[in-house]
Formats: sequence, C-alpha cells, structure tokens
Amino acid sequence: MAYRGPKAKVARSLDLAVTPKTQKILERRKFPPGQHGMGRKRSAGVYKQQLVEKQRLKFTYNISEAQLAKTYQEANRRDGSSGDNLMILLETRLDSLVYRSGFARTIFAARQYVAHGHFMVNGRRSYSPNHIIKSNDLIAVREKSKNHPQIKEALDGAPEAPIYLAVSKDKFEAKLVNIPLRDQIPVKLNEQLVVEFYSK
Repeated sequence: MAYRGPKAKVARSLDLAVTPKTQKILERRKFPPGQHGMGRKRSAGVYKQQLVEKQRLKFTYNISEAQLAKTYQEANRRDGSSGDNLMILLETRLDSLVYRSGFARTIFAARQYVAHGHFMVNGRRSYSPNHIIKSNDLIAVREKSKNHPQIKEALDGAPEAPIYLAVSKDKFEAKLVNIPLRDQIPVKLNEQLVVEFYSK
C-alpha cells in the first residue's frame, strides 16, 4: 500500500520534499523530527545509506515496499544497468507521468486521480497507477473529468514537462514521446545504493 500518513515528518526524516508544502517545511526546519533532531549528525554506515536511499525512492514515487521490490526484480531481469532500468520503470508508471505532465500537483494526488478513473490510456479508461506506459502511448483526461477543479488548477500552474513528454494543455493530453534516459529523469537520488540494498 502507498504511504497515506503525515508527509512532513517523513520528508524531514529523509530530507526529501515531494510536495510544495513539504518543500516549505524543509526550508523552515532543516533538521530531522524528534527531540534529538537538532543534535550532532553521525556519519551513516553503508547499510544505513542504502536503506535511506531506498526509503527516499519509495517516498518519491509513492509506492509500497512490495511494489518497489517487484520493480527491482523486473529491472534486474532486463538488459543494461539495473539502476537505470529501475528508474525508467518507476518513471513510466501512469501515476508518475500524470504528475510529470502537470495533471496533478503531487505524486500522491496523481495516484488518487488515476485510481478514481479520471484518465485514459490510448482511449481506454485506466484505474491502475502502476500501469507501465510505453513509447507513443497517449494519456488523456476523461471528457467528464476535464472540469475537475484540482486537475484544472494543477494544469494551469504546471511547470514545463520533461523532454520525453509532449503535453497539450488545451486537449488535456500527454504523449510519451520516448522512453526517458536516466539523466532526463528529474529525480536526484543515487539509485545504485538501492540496487546494492536489494542485491545482498
């Protein structure tokens, strides 16, 4: 199950802002939560670094431990770098691309909108946030959902989409032009630590 608890505490613990609200909180309180949060930081061991990076990746894409482990297994099975494959598989999930396209202000909202059936993939309604989108697939807001106030608000204030997405705000559509390269994915994490965590 994806994370549904308080996001600010996790964001401070992992030093990771995934929503506009958590970004503001991290700017004001640049230390971990708890009474010892402002104490002297100790250098983390290798295992701790790997564990924290795995948690950061889970929180970034709002997926469960089981989903991340399953995605790693698929990434490891494919040819090429397991770390690159892992990031590409996570980035091409439907909820991730709904977020990147600007149809939702956060990855958490994107997951909810998809689960509620507000989006179609190649003309077919999808309720699956973990649906893997392929090159040239078309993501579109359902006709009945084009007046959804949160989707319209998010789209109006959306930043420029990544290079691998072609977004038409007028048509409420986004197309995956090509499978992204790792350096095109706007996620600043060391996925190699996650690979090391799972490969033990």
